[in-house]
Amino acid sequence: MATIHMDRLLETVIKQGSSDLHLSVGRPPVVRLHGHLRSLETKVLEPEDTIALMKSIAPERNQQELQEEGSTDFGFAFGDQARFRVNVFKQRGNTTLVLRLIPSRLLSFDDIGLPDIIAGLCRRPRGLFLVTGPTGSGKTTTLASMIDYINTNLDRHIVTMEDPIEYYHSHKKSLINQREIGSDTPSFSEALRRVLRQDPDVILVGELRDLETIESAVRAAETGHLVFSTLHTTGCQGTITRIVDAFPTNAQEQIRVQLSTNLIAVLSQALMPRQPKGMVAAYEFMMMTPAISNLVRENKTYRIDSAIQTGKKFGMQLLDEHLWKMFNEGIISAEDCVDRSRNAGTMQDKIDAHMRGMNIDQSGGDDNKEDKDSAK
Repeated sequence: MATIHMDRLLETVIKQGSSDLHLSVGRPPVVRLHGHLRSLETKVLEPEDTIALMKSIAPERNQQELQEEGSTDFGFAFGDQARFRVNVFKQRGNTTLVLRLIPSRLLSFDDIGLPDIIAGLCRRPRGLFLVTGPTGSGKTTTLASMIDYINTNLDRHIVTMEDPIEYYHSHKKSLINQREIGSDTPSFSEALRRVLRQDPDVILVGELRDLETIESAVRAAETGHLVFSTLHTTGCQGTITRIVDAFPTNAQEQIRVQLSTNLIAVLSQALMPRQPKGMVAAYEFMMMTPAISNLVRENKTYRIDSAIQTGKKFGMQLLDEHLWKMFNEGIISAEDCVDRSRNAGTMQDKIDAHMRGMNIDQSGGDDNKEDKDSAK
């Protein structure tokens, strides 16, 4: 009964194009569609329903982990139609499931709307490339597209470490090996310790979770590998600060020097509802120019935002600039534009002025306003 039920639920998710499925006791199954939660027209779930649904998809090892740790993560394929990433956790003694739909088709840079310069950066022989943003902002999809670009166009040995593996890649022009944390290797730091003996050219580390993983990733970039990874930070400036702050005080100067020479770029993204439906990503993009490299080395990260503004010719942009552009083009609503902006007050003023018909033009008054704000 549960399997049929789970199959029906998964088919509904795929058919509607929902991004997530929530199964929680005391409520019917809930899907996230275009960023909003919607209940399905089925019965309210009882404790035994969620347990049966969990057992219909969770491997034995994960059921064990759920009992011992109170939560577990895994991925599974639903026929040829799609893959799902699953988190199961206990709450108030009941079992709750959250399933994220992973599209079976890898998206191109154009599909996602990534800056053109990204392709060139993927061809670099070494360095660290970070994709950052809150949970559910599409970091995994962006990284999968970059890995697919390298896999299709270059002959490299790519080794990925993921928890769990979401997008499956097949060997194309490159050779690709994907290691899953938990089943293929115990931890990111252990996988990173071993990876340099595996003759990799490109390394993908699912997430920089702790100091040891950050150190290993930076070391791998230093020793001549192209390393991709993610961090749960917002904004490029905040990403640098977060990495440096993870280190003890006496090691912070050294990591600043290492970042200034090894970091290639930071892409910070936010996923938001597109008008009238669908989702769209907004980006902040920073490339490691000599100017920004100096700011990182000299601990002047507070000046990075204005350096990004002056680096427009490299394709750099601040998140708020991109949000404003999308609002102006009618792609996102005023409300979402303000909610996701890093400087909500300024953005609200700007939108109010725009609504009043002052029609601030991008090139003139807008830039001066930004300069005044950064000078404050």
